[in-house]
Amino acid sequence: MTTTALSTRRDYLTAQRRTIIARALAASLAGTVPVPILDDWAVGAVLGGAYRRIAAAHHIDLDNDAVKSLVFGNARPTSIADIAVGGIMMRIAGLAAKRMMLALTAVNRARAASRNFVVMTLFDHYCARLHTGLALDGETALALRDEIVKAIDNTPGALSFHPFRRGALSAARATLKAPLELADLATRGAVRRLLSKKSEVTDAEVVDDVDRAVETALASKTGFLSRTVTAVELQLSAEQNPFIDRAIENLDRRWRARLAARGTVK
Repeated sequence: MTTTALSTRRDYLTAQRRTIIARALAASLAGTVPVPILDDWAVGAVLGGAYRRIAAAHHIDLDNDAVKSLVFGNARPTSIADIAVGGIMMRIAGLAAKRMMLALTAVNRARAASRNFVVMTLFDHYCARLHTGLALDGETALALRDEIVKAIDNTPGALSFHPFRRGALSAARATLKAPLELADLATRGAVRRLLSKKSEVTDAEVVDDVDRAVETALASKTGFLSRTVTAVELQLSAEQNPFIDRAIENLDRRWRARLAARGTVK
């Protein structure tokens, strides 16, 4: 199948592509925060909002358990309470050591952004082509996440992470200058509110706040996130990597086999 045919065949995925790229990059940016526990928590907040937005675009309701299952699987998510109890302490490493880690961090985060892009694209496909009903519960979401991961892991090849590398490198450089400020930006003020203990901050509130913050940044045509998303989107469109198409076909087979095993296929 030609790349043009592949592109036409998956046209239904273009509507959410920019949203998915933005969240994959924003999660990468949040993940560069050099603070124990806080990095995973911030990434979870970004991705949680992403899954809610994708599902909403297909008129599917996600409850909190479903969001946590899609983001974390069986792993226990980091909560704001964990951060508060942990009493986050910043230990600033030497500048030379940070610079040595910069390139590795950028590569790792670029790979993470690429992976998250594929996972969320497969979730978008599921919502558009495989889901039935008005809602997705936690148990089904957990099973879906498992099948998405297996579909990706059992697909030969990979999506190139290079389109995401420049954005990840810029985010990594930013953490050298102001790690707490970056954390606060990624969580739209939740970090400072938490650390100052002047108000109660809930996980659901943070997910909504972070998602609105990403949308605001994306709407600014001259901002870092918007410009980076546009560059990544253009490069991904130009490359037409067939890996995603094969991963989607794997997910289709796996999900229908799961439903057949449960006797729920019509």
